[in-house]
Amino acid sequence: MLNKKTCVPCKGGIPPLTAKKIAPFLKELSVGWTLIENKQIEKSYTFPTYLEGIAFCNKVAELSEAEGHHPFIHINYKEVKIILFTHKINGLHENDFIVASKCDLLI
Repeated sequence: MLNKKTCVPCKGGIPPLTAKKIAPFLKELSVGWTLIENKQIEKSYTFPTYLEGIAFCNKVAELSEAEGHHPFIHINYKEVKIILFTHKINGLHENDFIVASKCDLLI
């Protein structure tokens, strides 16, 4: 299970995951995660209030610091979009799926 794993530092110089390697990780994620051009995954969360969305963002920030892997977080009033990819390899790494699975646990 991805949410039981911990991110490992990515030093770059390795290839991003291929479509074949991405598929099993995607199956482990909850509904709503979308693969974009085999380079990133994203999901939007909608909250009843703006402050609940901000509270979620703060939890994601704490998770990201603990894992050493940081997503893009876009806030649009009551909607929060999480975008994950590994900057050093300009594509997807197992770390992206680990953080994605843990984001879903924050709800």
